[in-house]
Amino acid sequence: MLTTRFTKLATKSSPFLSGTYFQSLTTTQVHIPPTSENSIAYLTHPNGHLISELLTLLNKCYSLETFKKIHSCMLTNSIQKDNFLLSKLIDLKDLSYATLLFSQIAQPNDFAYNIMIRGLTNTWKEFDSAVEFYYKMKSSGLKPNNFTYPFLFIACANLQFLNCGRSAHSSVFKLGLDSDGHVRHSMITMYSRCGELVIARKVFDEISDRDQVSWNSMISGYTKMGFAQQAVKLFRGMREAGFEPDEMTLVSVLGACSDLADLEMGRWVEGFMEGNGVWLNSFLGSSLIGMYAKCGDLDSARRVFDGMAKRDVVAWNAMITGYSQNGVSDEAIALFHAMKEAGLEPDKITMVGVLSACASVGALDLGTWIDGYASQKGLLHNIYVGTGLIDMYAKCGSLDRALQIFEEMPWKNVVCWNAMISGLAAHGRGPEAILLFTRMVEDGTVCPNDITFVGLLSACVHVGLVDEGRRWFDSMEPVFGVVPKIEHFSCMVDLLARAGHLEEAWDFIEKMPEKPDAIVLGALLGACRNLRNVEVGERIMARLLELEPTNSANYVISSKIYANSERWDDSARMRGLMRERGVAKTPGCSWIEIDSQVYEFLASDGLHHRSKEIYVVVNVLSEEMKREGYIPNVDLL
Repeated sequence: MLTTRFTKLATKSSPFLSGTYFQSLTTTQVHIPPTSENSIAYLTHPNGHLISELLTLLNKCYSLETFKKIHSCMLTNSIQKDNFLLSKLIDLKDLSYATLLFSQIAQPNDFAYNIMIRGLTNTWKEFDSAVEFYYKMKSSGLKPNNFTYPFLFIACANLQFLNCGRSAHSSVFKLGLDSDGHVRHSMITMYSRCGELVIARKVFDEISDRDQVSWNSMISGYTKMGFAQQAVKLFRGMREAGFEPDEMTLVSVLGACSDLADLEMGRWVEGFMEGNGVWLNSFLGSSLIGMYAKCGDLDSARRVFDGMAKRDVVAWNAMITGYSQNGVSDEAIALFHAMKEAGLEPDKITMVGVLSACASVGALDLGTWIDGYASQKGLLHNIYVGTGLIDMYAKCGSLDRALQIFEEMPWKNVVCWNAMISGLAAHGRGPEAILLFTRMVEDGTVCPNDITFVGLLSACVHVGLVDEGRRWFDSMEPVFGVVPKIEHFSCMVDLLARAGHLEEAWDFIEKMPEKPDAIVLGALLGACRNLRNVEVGERIMARLLELEPTNSANYVISSKIYANSERWDDSARMRGLMRERGVAKTPGCSWIEIDSQVYEFLASDGLHHRSKEIYVVVNVLSEEMKREGYIPNVDLL
């Protein structure tokens, strides 16, 4: 298997690396002209200190072309320094050349193997090849050592090769290497990434002489695996043990603060950085921005962003994503335009964040531009970009393009399927959404999750498939192993309510395993208004006004329910209660996109500098609509 890999890697490079290359160089004197890096022609001088000069030149070599010239000299003069050459090739990041060079070594020693394993793990990220080299090293009779195992454990961590990692752990113990710091740290990382946090913690607890890296490895393991509370608790333990956090610690703790929405701890971290003169590089700056954004403090996130001396794509992405995830889509789009003006090229993370913003406000022109840009950069079939495009096109009304991208995706994960099912459901194409769900199940490559069933049940809601909805809801846990959540109950209440089964919907709410939220109750209250059912409506009003006393829609709908039944005193009482509690009706909001620029308008908004002209056009359109027979729906006014 390894020999096959050598051949494949070698053929990726130029003919210079062909099988006859080494043989031809040993019989032919090569003329090497001087280069800007050094005068390599000096090496052919008969009185030159050849080996010493070669090693010196290799240390100063920064290009593969010069490296090849030096290597030619070594071959023609029968100088064997393969290990040194391998080390330099790792610095030059040429995997094909290094692999071919290794294959030419008759009996590679443990040092040569370690160089390759290190390079494959750290430089080239060829983790599966690193594991192969480890086993080849063992089969050749060589003993792996404390330089081998740290990189092997990192490879296992990235591949999630738990069995290989456990076997290596056993070997480490037998060889007496379990006290080596680098080995233990990488072992903690391996077990953490493989989901074995209990074992990782056991390895950590057994370290009697913990250093900064020990603490960082365990804190990072907790954070990356979603155990944020344990990460923060261990961080406090680290401080109590007398260790000051470094950059890696701070990034991990900020990640935990993001997951916990712990704004207080996040602000402490920023204060610690300022008080200790920690430089706000892109890594820390992006982590701070992400933490503040996830905690909902966008002003602080933007303050950190604006205060960064150098902003790379990662920093821009953190701020754009923060705006997008918090529903401030117009700011996300504006920042994206600023990023382009600053001369930075968007990457896949940028595109996903901006596509989400485009989907929220219907910015189809910009979304289409990103579609073309992704195609140009070869990212159209990237699972994240592709899914973002599907979601954007579906929410912007271009369902045919969404379907086209979906069908052209070479591989689809559950998020991709969910986006398309939800898109079809939102457009009232319920039967197609159900057929796509059936196709997903029959495909068998991914399993439906709770989001899938929200889309599926929404499809039933939009086209009134009551029996179909009941059947799918009842099959969730016994057939698919998905426990219904509040969102699924909300869909079922909405489905039953729209079909006029208000009492059944109310019974459904009463039997829910958890208390209904405002979304579930609001769906039923809206149905009570449409069907003029005061009896059920009053039950819901009481709960809703207790849950959301400041939501104006609850008062307005309740007032309308009473008015429809000619209970004018009760209708006036709801309006009076609304004024008494200082609840104002949320103004209507709309967006329009012109030349990829999104403009936001509120009802009765006069802030735009051309508002007078806008309202002239709006009034003309309104009059024309009335002449065509349009009657406005004033139920919620």
